Amino acid sequence: MIAGMAALVRAVQTNCDIADARHARDVSLCTYLLGMREFYRWEHELPYGIAPPRDEVGRWIAEREARWEEIMDEEFVTVPVAGQNYEPFAAQQVNAALAGSGLVYGAGLGRFHKPHFFLGRLDREEQRGEARLLVCGCEYARDVSAIPAASQGATMIVRREALRQWLWEKAEGWNLKQRDGALKSALLAYGFDTDSTAAIERMTESEIETLVLHEEGEIAAGRLLGARWPQKLQGFKGKRAELLARAVRDNLADCLVTLPALLQRGADDSLHFWFSTFDGMRRELFPLLVAGYAADNAGKLGAGDTAMKLAEAAAAGRIHFVALGQRLLALDEAGIEALSLEPAAIAV
Repeated sequence: MIAGMAALVRAVQTNCDIADARHARDVSLCTYLLGMREFYRWEHELPYGIAPPRDEVGRWIAEREARWEEIMDEEFVTVPVAGQNYEPFAAQQVNAALAGSGLVYGAGLGRFHKPHFFLGRLDREEQRGEARLLVCGCEYARDVSAIPAASQGATMIVRREALRQWLWEKAEGWNLKQRDGALKSALLAYGFDTDSTAAIERMTESEIETLVLHEEGEIAAGRLLGARWPQKLQGFKGKRAELLARAVRDNLADCLVTLPALLQRGADDSLHFWFSTFDGMRRELFPLLVAGYAADNAGKLGAGDTAMKLAEAAAAGRIHFVALGQRLLALDEAGIEALSLEPAAIAV
């Protein structure tokens, strides 16, 4: 690690706490409580598969919320590295200063302008075309909403712990009712029914690649949509327009890179995993892809007629979502919100 590690962790966690104080409760009560339970698990280093003690979690949440009330209006603090103080969103400069330390810093704005910060251990680094990939392991500072993957310019960051947490949350939820669908197919493909812990570990390691493919798709989609796109996202004041715009870019990214790559590999397990994440507005905008998966979602997705239908849907999506993205760029926020109210009218 580096000299001043404790001060660095403290500063990043302080910014995480301030961001949570302002935004952690901007979700449904169910989502909030689930997120806080998993945040408690992370902070107390509890193993997955064992439910945290409910009473203790309740007291911890009350204490955390009281602390949030005290710091909600505070300014984000600078990030100290090697005797220099960096602005909290200067992720590129901070990571340059951290080079060789085995640490990775993340900072950016997520959905609805929520700031996100984290500090983690660098487990793997590689070059993927023009992009740099950083895969992180142990996390030393984070907020409630741990985002498994993100792009910062030409740098892609994947957070192994965040992905593992997401998978355990989904698996535990599925295990209560064991409904049929993409998540069941993905979990069983990894042997969740025989050894849940080993299955989630295998799934975490394998599906890092699916997250990387999506981030590569995000970079490719960004080139097609142009420099005005991030400015458009940052300018939204309401949620509906942003949800639609993010769904369009996500679908374009997956049509450009993720789905073609998974189909080429014949990766049934990863395709089931990807479809288990395919929900909300993304799904509403892409019924052609939903139909392709539904045709044979228990069989071979990466081969035969099903693979052909999925490939054809992805090809259609590439054309459609580029055009739809350009259309959104030409509209003001009110016009985009109006489109979002009738996704069937702009679906493919």
